[in-house]
Amino acid sequence: MTEKIYEYKDANDWYIGKWDTFTYLTCFGDDENDKEVRIGFHQLLEQLSLEGLQIHVVKYRSLFTFWSFLIQIINEEFERQLSVVQHKGAVLVMEGQQLVAIHLPKEGVSADTFFGQLDVLTEVGDTILIATKNEGKTAEFRQFFEKWGYKVENLNNYPDFPDVVETGVTFEENARLKAETIANLTGKMVLADDSGLKVDKLGGMPGVWSARFSGPDATDERNNAKLLHELAMVFEVKDRSAQFHCTLVVAAPNVDSLVVEADWNGYIATIPQGENGFGYDPLFLVGETGRTAAQLTLEEKNSLSHRAQALKKLVEVFPVWQGQNSKGS
Repeated sequence: MTEKIYEYKDANDWYIGKWDTFTYLTCFGDDENDKEVRIGFHQLLEQLSLEGLQIHVVKYRSLFTFWSFLIQIINEEFERQLSVVQHKGAVLVMEGQQLVAIHLPKEGVSADTFFGQLDVLTEVGDTILIATKNEGKTAEFRQFFEKWGYKVENLNNYPDFPDVVETGVTFEENARLKAETIANLTGKMVLADDSGLKVDKLGGMPGVWSARFSGPDATDERNNAKLLHELAMVFEVKDRSAQFHCTLVVAAPNVDSLVVEADWNGYIATIPQGENGFGYDPLFLVGETGRTAAQLTLEEKNSLSHRAQALKKLVEVFPVWQGQNSKGS
């Protein structure tokens, strides 16, 4: 056993824990939250036949997040391989193909809804469909959603699926169009993003037209050349300010969609620099660093970018949205 102190904190949940010789729980918050926390805490330990977990709950909104934190401690202290998944409103703890603990919402779950056509236990777990065929982008989202117990697919799993034409004039309209159309067609939870470059001197252009800025046969090179042409008479770096923008929309049938947005501030360089990245990365000077996005390592970009910032916002609000909607399923 270690004497490590564990902590999880986001905008809605904050837990501190350790393993000791006796079980102990304290909880700040209202009586309803306190009751749900205590039931969930003791239920999990009882089902796993464990004692010694000591937890202090500062903020609580999501039982899935709470159990994930507890399982993280148990896995590290006992070198186990437990995982937490959500299925049809229930929270499940799996060890390989073995179901070892379960929490049902207080209103219960329909047996037909819960079991459906399942033939093997490995099919348990909800799925989110990423509205892209880009495997790199999918891997980025997979890292996030698997933490919440979701299996991740993308549009390559649906080769016969028609393309959704992006007719919106804002990033949110296009992301909603993709996410909500595919969610209604498939019956699945879908995440779509719409991203682009906004240049202040050009009134926010190219914006939603970033990928096709130089015309119907646009390429990254042509788009960058057109952008440099448009800014040819703008000499001061401070006057070449720009933002990479990302809007993420999570949609599911018959529920309100979840929307988050983020901007990555920078400037447009006068010449392309760097070999990494794609699109406008060779021209996008990151803040005051003097380096373009194409000069960053993948790890640096994934910690700073507009998409990374949007995902951080999604981390804070997704468990609450997820919990609200699973109660109605």
